Amino acid sequence: MADQHSTAATAAPVDFIRAIVDEDLATGKHHGRVSTRFPPEPNGYLHIGHAKSICLNFGIAQERGGSCNLRFDDTNPAKEDVEYVDAIKDDVAWLGFMWSAELYASDYFERLYRFAVELITQGKAYVDSLNGDQIRAYRGTLTEAGKNSPYRDRPVSENLDLFARMRGGEFADGAHVLRAKIDMASPNFNLRDPTLYRIRHAAHHRTGDAWCIYPMYDFAHPLSDALERITHSICTLEFEDHRPLYDWLVGALIDEDRPRQIEFARLNLNYTVMSKRKLLQLVQQGVVSGWNDPRLPTISGLRRRGYTPESIRDFCARIGVAKKENVIDVAQLEHSIREDLNRRAPRVMTVLRPLKVVLTNYPEGQVEEVDVINNPEDASAGTRKVPFSRVLYIERDDFLEDPPKKFFRLSPGKEVRLRCAYFITCTEVVKDGRGEILELRCTYDPSTRGGDSPDGRKGTPRGWRKAKRSSITSIPTRST
Repeated sequence: MADQHSTAATAAPVDFIRAIVDEDLATGKHHGRVSTRFPPEPNGYLHIGHAKSICLNFGIAQERGGSCNLRFDDTNPAKEDVEYVDAIKDDVAWLGFMWSAELYASDYFERLYRFAVELITQGKAYVDSLNGDQIRAYRGTLTEAGKNSPYRDRPVSENLDLFARMRGGEFADGAHVLRAKIDMASPNFNLRDPTLYRIRHAAHHRTGDAWCIYPMYDFAHPLSDALERITHSICTLEFEDHRPLYDWLVGALIDEDRPRQIEFARLNLNYTVMSKRKLLQLVQQGVVSGWNDPRLPTISGLRRRGYTPESIRDFCARIGVAKKENVIDVAQLEHSIREDLNRRAPRVMTVLRPLKVVLTNYPEGQVEEVDVINNPEDASAGTRKVPFSRVLYIERDDFLEDPPKKFFRLSPGKEVRLRCAYFITCTEVVKDGRGEILELRCTYDPSTRGGDSPDGRKGTPRGWRKAKRSSITSIPTRST
Protein backbone atom coordinates (compact mmCIF):
# COMPACT_ATOMS: atom_id res chain seq x y z
CA MET A 1 0.00 0.00 0.00
CA ALA A 2 1.07 3.63 0.42
CA ASP A 3 4.00 2.88 2.70
CA GLN A 4 5.55 0.75 -0.04
CA HIS A 5 5.95 3.67 -2.43
CA SER A 6 9.05 5.84 -2.46
CA THR A 7 7.24 9.18 -2.75
CA ALA A 8 7.58 12.36 -0.74
CA ALA A 9 4.43 11.31 1.09
CA THR A 10 6.29 8.48 2.80
CA ALA A 11 8.76 10.88 4.40
CA ALA A 12 6.28 13.40 5.77
CA PRO A 13 7.79 16.09 8.02
CA VAL A 14 6.92 16.19 11.69
CA ASP A 15 4.09 18.73 11.66
CA PHE A 16 2.34 19.99 14.79
CA ILE A 17 -0.14 17.08 14.82
CA ARG A 18 2.58 14.47 14.51
CA ALA A 19 4.47 16.30 17.27
CA ILE A 20 1.43 15.95 19.55
CA VAL A 21 1.12 12.26 18.73
CA ASP A 22 4.83 11.70 19.38
CA GLU A 23 4.61 13.48 22.73
CA ASP A 24 1.64 11.31 23.74
CA LEU A 25 3.59 8.21 22.78
CA ALA A 26 6.61 9.38 24.76
CA THR A 27 4.52 10.01 27.89
CA GLY A 28 2.65 6.72 27.61
CA LYS A 29 -0.73 8.34 27.06
CA HIS A 30 -3.37 5.96 25.68
CA HIS A 31 -1.05 3.13 26.81
CA GLY A 32 1.29 3.81 23.90
CA ARG A 33 -1.41 3.35 21.27
CA VAL A 34 -2.09 5.42 18.16
CA SER A 35 -5.51 4.99 16.64
CA THR A 36 -6.99 7.40 14.09
CA ARG A 37 -10.00 7.33 11.79
CA PHE A 38 -11.17 8.84 8.53
CA PRO A 39 -14.88 9.60 9.07
CA PRO A 40 -16.64 10.82 5.88
CA GLU A 41 -20.38 11.28 5.66
CA PRO A 42 -21.59 9.23 2.66
CA ASN A 43 -23.51 12.10 1.05
CA GLY A 44 -21.24 12.64 -1.95
CA TYR A 45 -17.94 11.72 -3.55
CA LEU A 46 -14.59 12.59 -2.00
CA HIS A 47 -12.57 15.49 -3.40
CA ILE A 48 -8.95 16.61 -3.21
CA GLY A 49 -9.58 18.22 0.19
CA HIS A 50 -10.55 14.83 1.61
CA ALA A 51 -7.32 13.40 0.18
CA LYS A 52 -5.38 15.64 2.56
CA SER A 53 -7.30 14.23 5.55
CA ILE A 54 -6.93 10.67 4.26
CA CYS A 55 -3.16 11.02 3.89
CA LEU A 56 -2.90 12.61 7.34
CA ASN A 57 -4.99 10.08 9.26
CA PHE A 58 -3.73 6.97 7.51
CA GLY A 59 -0.19 8.33 7.30
CA ILE A 60 0.12 8.99 11.03
CA ALA A 61 -1.21 5.52 11.84
CA GLN A 62 1.21 3.85 9.41
CA GLU A 63 4.24 5.84 10.54
CA ARG A 64 3.57 5.25 14.25
CA GLY A 65 2.59 1.59 14.01
CA GLY A 66 -1.05 2.32 14.81
CA SER A 67 -4.43 1.71 13.24
CA CYS A 68 -6.81 3.80 11.17
CA ASN A 69 -10.51 3.02 10.77
CA LEU A 70 -12.70 3.99 7.86
CA ARG A 71 -15.90 5.06 9.58
CA PHE A 72 -18.95 6.37 7.79
CA ASP A 73 -20.77 8.97 9.88
CA ASP A 74 -24.14 8.00 8.43
CA THR A 75 -26.55 9.84 10.73
CA ASN A 76 -28.57 11.72 8.07
CA PRO A 77 -30.54 9.15 6.03
CA ALA A 78 -32.15 11.76 3.78
CA LYS A 79 -28.84 12.62 2.08
CA GLU A 80 -26.86 9.39 2.22
CA ASP A 81 -26.63 6.51 -0.21
CA VAL A 82 -24.79 3.24 -0.65
CA GLU A 83 -23.41 4.60 -3.95
CA TYR A 84 -21.39 7.12 -1.97
CA VAL A 85 -20.20 4.45 0.46
CA ASP A 86 -18.84 2.33 -2.38
CA ALA A 87 -17.24 5.33 -4.10
CA ILE A 88 -15.50 6.43 -0.91
CA LYS A 89 -14.05 2.97 -0.33
CA ASP A 90 -12.81 2.83 -3.93
CA ASP A 91 -11.16 6.26 -3.62
CA VAL A 92 -9.39 5.49 -0.33
CA ALA A 93 -8.09 2.18 -1.67
CA TRP A 94 -7.00 3.79 -4.95
CA LEU A 95 -4.99 6.37 -3.01
CA GLY A 96 -3.06 3.43 -1.59
CA PHE A 97 -4.48 3.01 1.92
CA MET A 98 -6.23 0.14 3.63
CA TRP A 99 -8.31 0.66 6.76
CA SER A 100 -7.98 -1.40 9.92
CA ALA A 101 -11.78 -1.71 10.16
CA GLU A 102 -14.77 -0.60 8.12
CA LEU A 103 -17.27 0.88 10.56
CA TYR A 104 -20.44 2.96 10.54
CA ALA A 105 -22.01 5.33 13.04
CA SER A 106 -25.18 3.33 12.41
CA ASP A 107 -23.39 0.35 14.00
CA TYR A 108 -23.77 2.23 17.27
CA PHE A 109 -27.38 3.46 17.02
CA GLU A 110 -28.54 1.28 19.91
CA ARG A 111 -25.59 2.22 22.10
CA LEU A 112 -25.97 5.89 21.23
CA TYR A 113 -29.62 5.68 22.22
CA ARG A 114 -28.59 4.23 25.58
CA PHE A 115 -26.05 7.04 26.00
CA ALA A 116 -28.85 9.53 25.43
CA VAL A 117 -31.01 7.79 28.02
CA GLU A 118 -28.08 7.98 30.45
CA LEU A 119 -27.78 11.73 29.91
CA ILE A 120 -31.50 12.14 30.58
CA THR A 121 -31.17 10.07 33.73
CA GLN A 122 -28.26 12.25 34.88
CA GLY A 123 -30.40 15.35 34.32
CA LYS A 124 -28.09 16.46 31.49
CA ALA A 125 -30.57 16.16 28.63
CA TYR A 126 -34.26 16.90 28.09
CA VAL A 127 -36.94 16.56 25.44
CA ASP A 128 -37.81 19.97 24.00
CA SER A 129 -41.15 20.57 22.26
CA LEU A 130 -40.29 23.95 20.76
CA ASN A 131 -40.26 24.05 16.98
CA GLY A 132 -37.16 24.91 14.99
CA ASP A 133 -37.89 28.63 14.69
CA GLN A 134 -38.59 28.91 18.41
CA ILE A 135 -35.38 27.10 19.32
CA ARG A 136 -33.39 29.49 17.15
CA ALA A 137 -35.13 32.50 18.74
CA TYR A 138 -34.42 31.21 22.26
CA ARG A 139 -30.76 30.62 21.44
CA GLY A 140 -29.93 34.33 21.50
CA THR A 141 -27.32 36.21 19.48
CA LEU A 142 -23.59 36.83 19.54
CA THR A 143 -24.17 39.71 21.98
CA GLU A 144 -27.18 38.38 23.89
CA ALA A 145 -27.42 35.23 25.99
CA GLY A 146 -30.03 32.66 25.09
CA LYS A 147 -33.15 31.89 27.13
CA ASN A 148 -34.01 28.60 28.73
CA SER A 149 -36.69 26.60 26.94
CA PRO A 150 -39.96 26.31 28.92
CA TYR A 151 -39.47 22.53 28.66
CA ARG A 152 -35.93 22.57 30.06
CA ASP A 153 -37.01 21.55 33.55
CA ARG A 154 -39.24 18.65 32.61
CA PRO A 155 -38.94 15.81 35.13
CA VAL A 156 -36.55 13.02 34.25
CA SER A 157 -39.39 10.52 34.14
CA GLU A 158 -41.33 12.62 31.62
CA ASN A 159 -38.24 13.06 29.45
CA LEU A 160 -37.58 9.32 29.47
CA ASP A 161 -41.18 8.60 28.52
CA LEU A 162 -41.22 11.15 25.70
CA PHE A 163 -37.87 9.99 24.35
CA ALA A 164 -39.05 6.36 24.29
CA ARG A 165 -42.21 7.41 22.48
CA MET A 166 -40.12 9.39 20.00
CA ARG A 167 -38.26 6.20 19.22
CA GLY A 168 -41.56 4.33 18.97
CA GLY A 169 -42.69 6.57 16.13
CA GLU A 170 -45.60 8.31 17.90
CA PHE A 171 -44.63 11.81 16.80
CA ALA A 172 -44.23 13.59 13.48
CA ASP A 173 -40.95 15.04 12.27
CA GLY A 174 -40.05 18.16 14.22
CA ALA A 175 -42.54 17.56 17.05
CA HIS A 176 -39.77 17.07 19.63
CA VAL A 177 -36.00 17.02 19.87
CA LEU A 178 -33.63 15.85 22.55
CA ARG A 179 -31.28 18.59 23.74
CA ALA A 180 -28.28 18.60 26.04
CA LYS A 181 -28.69 20.72 29.17
CA ILE A 182 -25.49 22.78 29.28
CA ASP A 183 -25.51 26.60 29.35
CA MET A 184 -27.82 28.91 27.41
CA ALA A 185 -25.58 31.86 28.32
CA SER A 186 -22.38 30.32 26.95
CA PRO A 187 -20.47 32.52 24.49
CA ASN A 188 -20.03 29.34 22.44
CA PHE A 189 -23.29 28.70 20.58
CA ASN A 190 -22.49 25.00 20.42
CA LEU A 191 -22.97 24.79 24.19
CA ARG A 192 -26.35 26.52 24.25
CA ASP A 193 -28.31 23.31 24.82
CA PRO A 194 -27.39 21.69 21.47
CA THR A 195 -29.75 19.23 19.82
CA LEU A 196 -28.71 15.61 20.26
CA TYR A 197 -31.56 13.72 18.55
CA ARG A 198 -34.28 14.64 16.06
CA ILE A 199 -37.27 12.80 14.63
CA ARG A 200 -36.90 11.87 10.99
CA HIS A 201 -39.17 9.31 9.38
CA ALA A 202 -36.78 8.28 6.61
CA ALA A 203 -35.33 4.95 5.56
CA HIS A 204 -31.65 4.49 6.28
CA HIS A 205 -29.35 2.85 3.72
CA ARG A 206 -28.26 0.25 6.30
CA THR A 207 -30.90 0.10 9.04
CA GLY A 208 -33.94 0.59 6.83
CA ASP A 209 -37.00 1.67 8.85
CA ALA A 210 -35.73 0.35 12.17
CA TRP A 211 -35.24 3.91 13.44
CA CYS A 212 -37.24 7.11 13.15
CA ILE A 213 -35.00 9.14 15.45
CA TYR A 214 -31.41 9.84 14.47
CA PRO A 215 -28.49 11.27 16.44
CA MET A 216 -27.00 14.58 15.41
CA TYR A 217 -23.46 14.52 14.07
CA ASP A 218 -22.10 16.38 17.12
CA PHE A 219 -23.54 13.67 19.37
CA ALA A 220 -22.66 10.60 17.33
CA HIS A 221 -19.17 11.63 16.28
CA PRO A 222 -17.35 11.97 19.63
CA LEU A 223 -19.06 8.93 21.11
CA SER A 224 -18.25 6.83 18.03
CA ASP A 225 -14.63 7.90 18.47
CA ALA A 226 -14.75 6.83 22.09
CA LEU A 227 -16.40 3.49 21.35
CA GLU A 228 -13.67 2.74 18.80
CA ARG A 229 -10.98 3.79 21.29
CA ILE A 230 -9.65 6.42 18.90
CA THR A 231 -6.69 8.21 20.45
CA HIS A 232 -6.45 11.25 18.18
CA SER A 233 -9.56 12.59 16.48
CA ILE A 234 -8.12 14.72 13.68
CA CYS A 235 -10.52 17.11 11.96
CA THR A 236 -10.58 20.46 10.18
CA LEU A 237 -10.71 23.90 11.76
CA GLU A 238 -14.46 24.41 11.43
CA PHE A 239 -14.85 21.87 14.23
CA GLU A 240 -12.67 23.80 16.67
CA ASP A 241 -15.72 25.54 18.18
CA HIS A 242 -17.36 22.13 18.52
CA ARG A 243 -14.51 20.72 20.60
CA PRO A 244 -15.98 21.87 23.97
CA LEU A 245 -19.16 19.91 23.17
CA TYR A 246 -17.04 16.95 22.03
CA ASP A 247 -15.20 16.99 25.36
CA TRP A 248 -18.42 17.56 27.36
CA LEU A 249 -20.12 14.50 25.88
CA VAL A 250 -17.09 12.26 26.21
CA GLY A 251 -16.51 13.48 29.77
CA ALA A 252 -20.13 12.85 30.75
CA LEU A 253 -20.34 9.34 29.32
CA ILE A 254 -16.86 7.82 28.99
CA ASP A 255 -14.79 6.95 32.06
CA GLU A 256 -11.33 6.41 30.58
CA ASP A 257 -9.14 6.41 27.49
CA ARG A 258 -10.87 9.45 26.07
CA PRO A 259 -9.98 10.59 22.53
CA ARG A 260 -8.40 13.96 21.89
CA GLN A 261 -9.66 16.19 19.11
CA ILE A 262 -7.03 18.10 17.10
CA GLU A 263 -7.90 20.56 14.33
CA PHE A 264 -5.94 21.51 11.22
CA ALA A 265 -6.57 23.86 8.31
CA ARG A 266 -8.59 22.35 5.51
CA LEU A 267 -7.30 22.41 1.95
CA ASN A 268 -8.35 25.43 -0.10
CA LEU A 269 -7.27 25.50 -3.76
CA ASN A 270 -7.58 28.66 -5.80
CA TYR A 271 -9.90 28.56 -8.83
CA THR A 272 -11.35 25.31 -7.49
CA VAL A 273 -14.82 24.48 -6.15
CA MET A 274 -14.24 22.60 -2.89
CA SER A 275 -17.78 22.57 -1.47
CA LYS A 276 -19.45 19.15 -1.59
CA ARG A 277 -22.83 20.91 -1.63
CA LYS A 278 -21.88 22.92 -4.71
CA LEU A 279 -20.33 19.90 -6.41
CA LEU A 280 -23.56 17.99 -5.80
CA GLN A 281 -25.49 20.88 -7.37
CA LEU A 282 -23.29 20.74 -10.48
CA VAL A 283 -23.95 17.01 -10.78
CA GLN A 284 -27.70 17.19 -10.15
CA GLN A 285 -28.20 20.07 -12.59
CA GLY A 286 -26.30 18.26 -15.33
CA VAL A 287 -23.61 20.92 -15.62
CA VAL A 288 -21.08 18.09 -15.47
CA SER A 289 -21.41 14.47 -16.60
CA GLY A 290 -21.15 13.04 -13.08
CA TRP A 291 -19.01 12.94 -9.97
CA ASN A 292 -16.10 11.58 -12.03
CA ASP A 293 -16.21 14.38 -14.59
CA PRO A 294 -12.52 15.22 -15.20
CA ARG A 295 -13.28 18.92 -14.69
CA LEU A 296 -14.18 18.30 -11.05
CA PRO A 297 -11.67 18.16 -8.16
CA THR A 298 -13.17 14.88 -6.95
CA ILE A 299 -10.71 12.05 -6.48
CA SER A 300 -12.55 10.02 -9.13
CA GLY A 301 -12.48 13.04 -11.46
CA LEU A 302 -8.75 13.52 -10.94
CA ARG A 303 -8.21 9.82 -11.55
CA ARG A 304 -10.15 10.03 -14.81
CA ARG A 305 -8.14 13.12 -15.80
CA GLY A 306 -4.94 11.10 -15.48
CA TYR A 307 -3.70 11.89 -11.99
CA THR A 308 -1.91 9.09 -10.17
CA PRO A 309 -2.32 8.23 -6.48
CA GLU A 310 1.40 8.85 -6.00
CA SER A 311 1.08 12.40 -7.32
CA ILE A 312 -1.82 13.22 -5.00
CA ARG A 313 0.00 11.80 -1.98
CA ASP A 314 3.07 13.78 -2.99
CA PHE A 315 0.99 16.96 -3.24
CA CYS A 316 -0.49 16.40 0.23
CA ALA A 317 2.98 15.89 1.66
CA ARG A 318 4.33 19.03 -0.02
CA ILE A 319 1.62 21.38 1.25
CA GLY A 320 1.99 20.12 4.82
CA VAL A 321 -0.37 20.59 7.75
CA ALA A 322 -1.12 24.08 9.03
CA LYS A 323 -3.01 25.55 11.99
CA LYS A 324 -4.35 28.54 10.05
CA GLU A 325 -6.47 28.69 6.91
CA ASN A 326 -4.60 29.40 3.70
CA VAL A 327 -5.06 29.04 -0.05
CA ILE A 328 -2.84 26.71 -2.06
CA ASP A 329 -2.07 27.48 -5.69
CA VAL A 330 -3.52 24.77 -7.92
CA ALA A 331 -0.21 24.92 -9.82
CA GLN A 332 1.34 22.95 -6.95
CA LEU A 333 -1.05 20.10 -7.62
CA GLU A 334 -0.24 20.25 -11.31
CA HIS A 335 3.48 20.27 -10.49
CA SER A 336 3.13 17.03 -8.54
CA ILE A 337 1.44 15.22 -11.40
CA ARG A 338 3.94 16.52 -13.94
CA GLU A 339 6.86 15.32 -11.84
CA ASP A 340 5.30 11.93 -11.31
CA LEU A 341 4.36 11.40 -14.94
CA ASN A 342 7.74 12.69 -16.10
CA ARG A 343 9.36 9.85 -14.16
CA ARG A 344 7.02 7.09 -15.27
CA ALA A 345 5.26 7.97 -18.52
CA PRO A 346 6.60 6.46 -21.77
CA ARG A 347 6.97 9.06 -24.52
CA VAL A 348 5.07 8.91 -27.77
CA MET A 349 5.06 11.14 -30.83
CA THR A 350 1.95 12.49 -32.45
CA VAL A 351 0.97 15.16 -34.94
CA LEU A 352 -2.33 16.94 -34.42
CA ARG A 353 -2.28 19.29 -37.43
CA PRO A 354 -0.18 17.44 -39.99
CA LEU A 355 1.93 19.07 -42.68
CA LYS A 356 3.40 16.73 -45.30
CA VAL A 357 7.18 16.68 -45.74
CA VAL A 358 8.83 14.94 -48.73
CA LEU A 359 12.55 14.22 -48.52
CA THR A 360 13.45 14.55 -52.18
CA ASN A 361 16.91 12.98 -51.88
CA TYR A 362 15.77 10.04 -49.71
CA PRO A 363 15.66 6.76 -51.66
CA GLU A 364 12.17 5.92 -52.85
CA GLY A 365 10.78 2.74 -51.37
CA GLN A 366 13.30 2.66 -48.53
CA VAL A 367 12.13 2.37 -44.91
CA GLU A 368 14.56 2.30 -42.02
CA GLU A 369 14.01 2.17 -38.27
CA VAL A 370 15.34 4.67 -35.78
CA ASP A 371 15.66 4.10 -32.07
CA VAL A 372 13.51 6.42 -29.95
CA ILE A 373 13.95 6.63 -26.17
CA ASN A 374 10.80 5.66 -24.30
CA ASN A 375 11.56 7.83 -21.28
CA PRO A 376 14.63 10.07 -20.95
CA GLU A 377 14.10 10.11 -17.16
CA ASP A 378 14.21 6.32 -16.89
CA ALA A 379 16.94 4.43 -18.70
CA SER A 380 15.32 1.11 -17.82
CA ALA A 381 12.33 2.02 -20.02
CA GLY A 382 14.48 1.25 -23.07
CA THR A 383 13.81 2.30 -26.65
CA ARG A 384 11.33 1.55 -29.39
CA LYS A 385 11.68 1.28 -33.17
CA VAL A 386 10.03 3.96 -35.30
CA PRO A 387 9.95 3.67 -39.11
CA PHE A 388 11.54 6.46 -41.14
CA SER A 389 10.79 6.99 -44.85
CA ARG A 390 10.74 9.48 -47.72
CA VAL A 391 7.35 10.95 -46.67
CA LEU A 392 6.89 12.34 -43.16
CA TYR A 393 4.41 14.57 -41.33
CA ILE A 394 5.30 17.36 -38.94
CA GLU A 395 3.14 19.64 -36.83
CA ARG A 396 1.88 22.56 -38.95
CA ASP A 397 2.95 25.00 -36.23
CA ASP A 398 6.54 23.80 -36.66
CA PHE A 399 6.80 25.63 -40.00
CA LEU A 400 6.56 29.29 -40.96
CA GLU A 401 7.21 30.56 -44.46
CA ASP A 402 8.17 34.02 -43.22
CA PRO A 403 9.46 33.43 -39.69
CA PRO A 404 10.25 36.12 -37.10
CA LYS A 405 13.63 36.35 -35.39
CA LYS A 406 14.43 33.56 -32.97
CA PHE A 407 12.06 31.15 -34.70
CA PHE A 408 13.85 27.85 -34.19
CA ARG A 409 11.59 25.62 -36.21
CA LEU A 410 11.48 24.86 -39.91
CA SER A 411 11.37 27.60 -42.55
CA PRO A 412 12.60 27.93 -46.18
CA GLY A 413 16.34 27.46 -46.38
CA LYS A 414 16.71 26.61 -42.70
CA GLU A 415 18.17 23.37 -41.39
CA VAL A 416 16.56 21.62 -38.39
CA ARG A 417 17.05 18.32 -36.65
CA LEU A 418 14.35 15.64 -36.65
CA ARG A 419 14.24 13.89 -33.33
CA CYS A 420 16.38 10.75 -33.29
CA ALA A 421 16.74 10.94 -37.06
CA TYR A 422 18.42 13.34 -39.52
CA PHE A 423 19.06 17.01 -40.28
CA ILE A 424 16.71 18.28 -42.97
CA THR A 425 16.61 21.54 -44.97
CA CYS A 426 13.49 23.03 -46.52
CA THR A 427 14.06 23.69 -50.24
CA GLU A 428 10.55 24.25 -51.62
CA VAL A 429 7.05 25.11 -50.41
CA VAL A 430 4.22 23.59 -52.47
CA LYS A 431 0.87 25.44 -52.38
CA ASP A 432 -2.55 25.05 -53.92
CA GLY A 433 -4.38 27.65 -56.03
CA ARG A 434 -5.58 29.51 -52.91
CA GLY A 435 -2.09 29.83 -51.50
CA GLU A 436 -2.59 27.14 -48.85
CA ILE A 437 0.53 25.07 -48.11
CA LEU A 438 0.10 21.49 -49.29
CA GLU A 439 3.55 20.09 -48.57
CA LEU A 440 7.20 20.90 -47.97
CA ARG A 441 10.01 19.51 -50.05
CA CYS A 442 13.23 19.05 -48.14
CA THR A 443 16.61 17.39 -48.38
CA TYR A 444 18.19 15.32 -45.65
CA ASP A 445 21.82 14.82 -44.64
CA PRO A 446 22.44 11.04 -44.44
CA SER A 447 25.55 11.59 -42.28
CA THR A 448 23.50 12.99 -39.38
CA ARG A 449 21.45 9.98 -38.30
CA GLY A 450 20.60 10.13 -34.62
CA GLY A 451 21.13 13.88 -34.51
CA ASP A 452 24.91 13.88 -34.76
CA SER A 453 26.81 15.81 -37.44
CA PRO A 454 30.36 14.83 -38.46
CA ASP A 455 31.35 18.47 -38.89
CA GLY A 456 29.94 19.46 -35.50
CA ARG A 457 27.08 21.68 -36.66
CA LYS A 458 24.06 21.70 -34.40
CA GLY A 459 21.19 22.31 -36.78
CA THR A 460 18.33 24.32 -35.34
CA PRO A 461 17.12 22.59 -32.17
CA ARG A 462 13.38 22.70 -31.69
CA GLY A 463 10.58 20.27 -31.18
CA TRP A 464 8.18 19.63 -28.35
CA ARG A 465 6.69 22.97 -27.54
CA LYS A 466 8.31 23.04 -24.06
CA ALA A 467 11.42 20.95 -24.58
CA LYS A 468 14.15 23.36 -25.68
CA ARG A 469 16.71 20.70 -26.51
CA SER A 470 14.45 18.51 -28.56
CA SER A 471 14.20 18.54 -32.29
CA ILE A 472 11.09 18.66 -34.41
CA THR A 473 8.87 15.68 -33.90
CA SER A 474 7.70 13.99 -37.05
CA ILE A 475 5.45 11.09 -37.85
CA PRO A 476 6.89 8.93 -40.61
CA THR A 477 4.82 7.09 -43.18
CA ARG A 478 5.63 4.01 -45.24
CA SER A 479 4.10 5.65 -48.26
CA THR A 480 6.53 6.87 -50.90
